[in-house]
Amino acid sequence: MTERPVTVEPGDIGPVELLLTTAVARRFYLDSHSKVQIAQEFGISRFKVARLLDSAKAAGLVRIEIGRPPGVDVELSDRLRAVFGLRAAVVADVSGEPDHDLRDHVGGLAARLLGEIVGEGDVLGVAWGRSLQRMSARLTVLPRCTVVQLCGAVPQPDVEDHSLELTRRAAQAGGGTAVTFYAPLVMPDASSAAALRGHSDVAKAMQRCGELTAAVVSIGGWSTGTSTVHGVLEPRERAAFAAKGAVAELCGILLDAQGRPLADGLQSRAIGITFEQLHATNEVVALAYGSGKATAVRAALRGGLITTLVTDAALAKELLAQE
Repeated sequence: MTERPVTVEPGDIGPVELLLTTAVARRFYLDSHSKVQIAQEFGISRFKVARLLDSAKAAGLVRIEIGRPPGVDVELSDRLRAVFGLRAAVVADVSGEPDHDLRDHVGGLAARLLGEIVGEGDVLGVAWGRSLQRMSARLTVLPRCTVVQLCGAVPQPDVEDHSLELTRRAAQAGGGTAVTFYAPLVMPDASSAAALRGHSDVAKAMQRCGELTAAVVSIGGWSTGTSTVHGVLEPRERAAFAAKGAVAELCGILLDAQGRPLADGLQSRAIGITFEQLHATNEVVALAYGSGKATAVRAALRGGLITTLVTDAALAKELLAQE
């Protein structure tokens, strides 16, 4: 707060009262004196001090401004949190940018957020997604914790860092232990998936998924361009899951519009955290961007899978408009 010249209407406050009001306001707002200290200095009651401070604001002698943190839309964040009952929501103050720029903004905010919510000795689960890749690249320091790979790899020709690398990078940021494994996210059939889950590294990671204190995931839709998993399946499989009601995907878990796991989804073939394990995790940070993912994010919210959402302004506005 800084001093500034103001115009007080004549007759509103007498000159002596005006000087006293200004002096009291200076002591309280600029010098951080308590009301009791101010009352003792000027020989008045603390109730008089409170009335003078109210008068200072009413007369325009004092104006309080709350700054906007750079890169964050405070109003949208607060509305999103309140409407959907989230523990927190962080909305990047960007819109109308290409997807790769949105990923940078959302990933950067998520990296900063992890530094706040992860504590010493926590067990953090890290999934895979393009926004999570950007988050991983921005991570610098985390408290010492165990970092668990939540799902297998999704083949992407233009991506070098898959879930294993993201997990290792997060562990390095905190000087902790990485629990990783080599496996694809989606196997050809249930029997091969069951066999792979029996491998020691995979089994260890899946067991630790039941011990998570926090997890960070990305939300995919169920349409072209909104999910890497959707993109690697055969067209007939995509259509079949869509016909069964799939609208969202997290770590290979397919959700319907109400946030329920699809009865005959990918779970029998997926190598990753289960719906039940993710639902039981105390803190789940989800990353999503682009208004085209509104249906998918809403499903994850309805399913109770998300406690904190990091997103962009366009998607936040679409979610609130539908609500």
